[in-house]
Amino acid sequence: MLFINWYFSHKDLTVQSSPLDNEEKIMKKMPVLFVGHGSPMNVLDKENPFNQNFSLITQNVPKPKAILMISAHWYSSRLQVTSGEHPEMIYDFYGFPDELSQVQYPAPGSPELAKQVQSLLQPENVELNPTRGFDHGAWAVLKFLYPDADIPVVQLSLNSLKSAEWHFNLAKKLSTLRKQGVLIIGSGNIVHNLRAISWEHIDQIGAGYDWAFAFRETVNQAIATQDDETLVHYEQLGEKAELSLPTPDHYLPLLYIMALREPQDDITFFNDNLIAGSLSMTSVLVG
Repeated sequence: MLFINWYFSHKDLTVQSSPLDNEEKIMKKMPVLFVGHGSPMNVLDKENPFNQNFSLITQNVPKPKAILMISAHWYSSRLQVTSGEHPEMIYDFYGFPDELSQVQYPAPGSPELAKQVQSLLQPENVELNPTRGFDHGAWAVLKFLYPDADIPVVQLSLNSLKSAEWHFNLAKKLSTLRKQGVLIIGSGNIVHNLRAISWEHIDQIGAGYDWAFAFRETVNQAIATQDDETLVHYEQLGEKAELSLPTPDHYLPLLYIMALREPQDDITFFNDNLIAGSLSMTSVLVG
């Protein structure tokens, strides 16, 4: 059964001025961010409320010195990190308008950050990949989070051969980057079942199946209460998990962000809606 929920959460995104300038704020520990990226078509609509909230949320965040992006769309059989100085665009989709394959996000890379990530994740073997560019899980959200494309971006792949618990533990090794002005972003979806999409409700915010709502609410509650056991072992949630996540790739970026949370960090949910029946745009700012 498909339920419609018209609630769209943006009340927590009010931008407040701060007496601190950017240089002073950058000395503080950076937050971490999980974003639901949804359809790549979203990037063509600046007035899309999800994109508007992406633009708002970063107004509450000190400008990063660099960004480490973990995208669902770099799901590889080995661990890699982009190390090129000028990453190209990757249009990793088909059947979409040509306009989508003309979108540009010319942010620089950072070979230095790539090498640091490689070092932090030892003894895991992390390959430096100088030719890999930005996939749409990265650029489709960065276009609105940081539209000037003036912040160096490095992407870390997801090892498809490893368990959710392995990813959660690996992510903890990246915690020192928060103290160095690096914003770590996970881009995926808490609910992501393309085969179950309701084309009748493809653009309808708040449209979701009962199992999608149930899984989203369970995960949101686990995030709010820092119930890492439930988050990591989500497969134990049964049918609602199986239907919401036929594959783990879009969920794993959330685990990286949750692993980097500290007990004192605030949690801000935004874009907390289902769309098209089986996609969740839920996003979470931590810190």
